[in-house]
Amino acid sequence: MASAPVEVAICILHQTDQFLMQLRDNDPKILYPGYWGLFGGHIEAGESPEVAVVREVLEEISYQLPSYEKFGIYGDEKVVRHVFHAPLNVGLEQLVLGEGWDMGLLAIEQIRSGTHYSSIAQQARPVGPIHQTILSDFYAQYRSLS
Repeated sequence: MASAPVEVAICILHQTDQFLMQLRDNDPKILYPGYWGLFGGHIEAGESPEVAVVREVLEEISYQLPSYEKFGIYGDEKVVRHVFHAPLNVGLEQLVLGEGWDMGLLAIEQIRSGTHYSSIAQQARPVGPIHQTILSDFYAQYRSLS
């Protein structure tokens, strides 16, 4: 019998037409190891997606979301992604990467190219296909993010 999909809350953090992406740890036990993706994570038992996204972003980059809105839900057989968006009102130097291998601000063209170079990994790493889809959809709906 197939298990129910895992539910996660993820956040599109945007700043002047760029998106903050996380280079996921290169751990084969996680989904999309070594891929660029959005910040967020599992929704804990009894937790709402709204509470989870705030908690996850704080845990992963020590950033308190100033405000956020729901963008949509993207699901497949393994994961249901509750997607939110919020402005990133600080510079990268003010963030503390608590989870993941690297982070960076990427323009939509870089995301759509399918890879992005990480100076920490010292190589180009792939962008998660679902994250490319989500960000392309978001960009089509909200062209001016500044």
